[in-house]
Amino acid sequence: MAITVLLTPWYRRDPARVGGGPEQPGSVAATPILDHESPGIARLVARARDVAQSTEPVAVLEAAHLIIRDEVRAVYALEENTPASRTLARGFGSCSQRLAILESVARAIGVATRVRALLIDRSFWYPRFPHVGRALPDRILLAWPEFGVEGWRPASELFGAIGCRGGGSFTNRGPETLFEAAGRCAVNWDDRVNHNAYGLSQFVRADYGYFANRDDTFRQLGQTLCAPSRFVADPVLRRIAA
Repeated sequence: MAITVLLTPWYRRDPARVGGGPEQPGSVAATPILDHESPGIARLVARARDVAQSTEPVAVLEAAHLIIRDEVRAVYALEENTPASRTLARGFGSCSQRLAILESVARAIGVATRVRALLIDRSFWYPRFPHVGRALPDRILLAWPEFGVEGWRPASELFGAIGCRGGGSFTNRGPETLFEAAGRCAVNWDDRVNHNAYGLSQFVRADYGYFANRDDTFRQLGQTLCAPSRFVADPVLRRIAA
């Protein structure tokens, strides 16, 4: 058995489960992770409004996404309980941590968010980490946000329908992580379109359904690694540019 399996919480080694709990209404409330009342997030919201020259929610979120993309460096990290304001202040974070910043901006401007909890096979990250991919945890819990704008829009479809707006398809290689891709290339985890270039369902090992916020997700499902393992692994892994 691989060491990454041994370090994975026992309750995540069970067979894949598809489907989750009931629909969640989402919320605009601040949480320990989505701390949108913090001064740092408030400044980001003001900057995004200036860049967008608009108060229209999607325009503000698109401007915020660009700022986060350019100013918060992508790294691989495992500690999911990091407050969004801390990730923003230190200038680096994982895709999940950077998405938490975008969620915080959304809640700050009155757009409700929720997350869908997906268990993703580590092979999804092999193209990005060809030399260390097999050292990653065997399955990684992804809190994939959705935004309450004219219905629920998943993060990758916030700025456009499924498909890519310029450039090739998303390959999870080079500088474009899932977070960057959300700005130009809407992918999906459900096979809702018959196009392999945009479908990622082959990497989904379990779907735990919707949660009102990512705090509840990790509180109920735990994080990818057990706490002692995160304490050792996170400082090392976050030095790896994603």
